[in-house]
Amino acid sequence: MQIERIILESPGFDASALAPLQSCAPGLVLAFGAPAYFEDAAVAGRIRAALPDAALLGCSTAGEIGPDGVGDGRLVLVGLKFQAVPVRTVSTPLSGMEDSRAAGERIGAALAGPDLAAVLVFGPGLAINGSELVEGITARAGASVPVTGGLAGDGSAFRHTWTLGAGQRGEALVVAAGFYGERLAFSHGSFGGWKPFGPERLVTRCTGNVLFELDGQPALATYERYLGEYARDLPASGLLFPFAIDDGGTGSPGLIRTILGVDREAGSLTLAGSVSEGCRLRLMHANTDGLVDGAESAAEAACAVRPVPGPSLALLVSCVGRRLVMGERVDEEVEAVGAIFGPQAILAGFYSYGEISPFAPGTACRLHNQTMTVTWIGEHG
Repeated sequence: MQIERIILESPGFDASALAPLQSCAPGLVLAFGAPAYFEDAAVAGRIRAALPDAALLGCSTAGEIGPDGVGDGRLVLVGLKFQAVPVRTVSTPLSGMEDSRAAGERIGAALAGPDLAAVLVFGPGLAINGSELVEGITARAGASVPVTGGLAGDGSAFRHTWTLGAGQRGEALVVAAGFYGERLAFSHGSFGGWKPFGPERLVTRCTGNVLFELDGQPALATYERYLGEYARDLPASGLLFPFAIDDGGTGSPGLIRTILGVDREAGSLTLAGSVSEGCRLRLMHANTDGLVDGAESAAEAACAVRPVPGPSLALLVSCVGRRLVMGERVDEEVEAVGAIFGPQAILAGFYSYGEISPFAPGTACRLHNQTMTVTWIGEHG
């Protein structure tokens, strides 16, 4: 397996900047960048013209992860050339939040096969139910096939996100790559580092990922009471105070759900993934040290079954909420992951509006919020 990573600093880059990728002759190029790189169709056109034999897959971000840590306004390109791992890319339009599961089923059906080893997927960051998307993919691709990836970002603006794949780009497009065969080395880890506070609240009315009532009271009003002065900055400030879904009464946090939007007329909160009536939610908060420890735990889980020597990719997808909490110390979580993997792994990735991964190898694929998710990709000799 060969890997080449480059970072472009402006959407007006010269085609000569792509020369390192051309020398690698990759079969798959992953692209993570600021929205400006996706708004202009000419950017993807120049990449495709320089690399006509490569499939292009990626999304807009809330920050790009490269060898020097976290940056903004850049495009990170990673070329992967496998020796004996076939890769297939597909895409499907998303016609609205209610289409999320069906879109996942279309992706899963298009990629399904007896030798499908893993799926990497990127979806829009807005107007999507990420948990329904993941459930749709696994329903058709198979529950034993690991699915990782994330939802596109737009800084903390929540206005426009983009995805790119299978010859298309758009604001309402789900894109994915399927990896096939026994030669693929693929592992993953996901961890948060957030802490719960305040009382649990019972979900008394919801529809999918739209939360209407907590303890019989309008969800938005209840949430705003906890946020205090932060409430005026919703939905962006919701990234600092996500919900943890009760895991069944053990008292430890399970899945985390962040707020993507508010409807003041309905008094509701739109979450990145589904919740169910009768479940209990609890607010979460974090500090930098806890989040860095969480990133390290995610890397350790992904690295635990790392069986092959040689170059590999450590793909980092971390939530924009973590970046807002850590501020100028955000590079520390990237450095923590790099220290676990060592110099053999190329680090790249992005800050997202939702992360997709099983909790650990062998567990169900889920949509996460406010986690660091690490996918390790290599090839057996």
